[in-house]
Amino acid sequence: MPEMHPFKTSHTKLTQILCLKPRAVLVTMAITATQNDAVSFSADKISYDLVETDVDIITSGRRRIPAHSGVLASASPVLTNIIEKPRKSHGGRGSSKRVVKILGVPCDAVSVFVRFLYSPSLTEKEMENYGIHLLALSHVYMVPQLKQRCTKGVGERVTAENVVDVLQLARLCDAPGLCLKCMRLIHSKFKTVEQTEGWKFLQEHDPLLELDILQFIDEAESRKKRRRRHRREQNLYMQLSEAMECIEHICTEGCTLVRPSSNLDNKKSTSQVKSGPCSAFSTCYGLQLLIRHFAICKKRVDGKGCLRCKRMIQLLRLHSSICDQSESCRVPLCRQFKNRGEMDNKMAEDTKWKVLVRRVASAKAMSSLSQSKKQKSEVLFKEEAEFFIRIRKKLF
Repeated sequence: MPEMHPFKTSHTKLTQILCLKPRAVLVTMAITATQNDAVSFSADKISYDLVETDVDIITSGRRRIPAHSGVLASASPVLTNIIEKPRKSHGGRGSSKRVVKILGVPCDAVSVFVRFLYSPSLTEKEMENYGIHLLALSHVYMVPQLKQRCTKGVGERVTAENVVDVLQLARLCDAPGLCLKCMRLIHSKFKTVEQTEGWKFLQEHDPLLELDILQFIDEAESRKKRRRRHRREQNLYMQLSEAMECIEHICTEGCTLVRPSSNLDNKKSTSQVKSGPCSAFSTCYGLQLLIRHFAICKKRVDGKGCLRCKRMIQLLRLHSSICDQSESCRVPLCRQFKNRGEMDNKMAEDTKWKVLVRRVASAKAMSSLSQSKKQKSEVLFKEEAEFFIRIRKKLF
């Protein structure tokens, strides 16, 4: 007995199956019905020969696309309301099919849209040709999966020439991610966008959107300036923090040019002074030159004033404000500045100075924390290396 073809099924039975699971059945038929082309999906023409259609979609070019109400209703709540809306009776005997009009977009875009409702897939060429139209259709007919794909696809293809048009569509279609991307592109290429026809049209017909764009650009520039200023300030605080560490290092251990302070420890001789450069050599070397100048400057002694000496005094005062070991500290004038600071009553200067001290202390703490983490990681790395070396020796 010859085997029956899988599609030699009664029309009534297929209709019953379609009413239960229309999307699954049609997708299965689209995959299996390849020998006799019973079901065919294409961008310009969609035909369903296996199951009778009950809806006609009419496009702007008067093209009729046959479809199934069950599939359309399961994919879009808007199409569900249109299909379930009662039809007006015209007395005469007309077509039993319902009619859904999708106008205002190209016919091929409507065909791609309907095909997506049956099988959610889009090619790169379709996205490039009809991405904007599909975004509008997905928003109007509330198809979130298609809207998500179109938002991403259109955002990847937006250029300085069409960014104004895409921005207007994104605002109408409630796509905030695409709006932000368009705003950033306009900000980065404003001189190019300003010469386009879209921008000129925007200036004449939508001044509110133009104002929003200009405000976004102004806020973006302000944020950029604040970030730059913040980075400069942080670099300054880090440099001052490094200078504080170098002052302690020079006065405690000595370095290439300056011997350590001998007020508290006379046992440290000149031969014990470091002869090689330290880790922060550029900062340390500059401070050593400043200290040597401070020790021999005649202008400071005569009371005429010296800019370099004033800088050195400010650094010593800053160290005194940060130092928490003034009794045993070997940095010159540390205790004197701390006692003087307790007696100073100038509130305006104190406020600014306290802000500077707090931020430099914070930068110093962050620097020491990062250094301790780095040292710990180096110690762990050495211990692991030694462990593997011992295991290797035992094995071999």
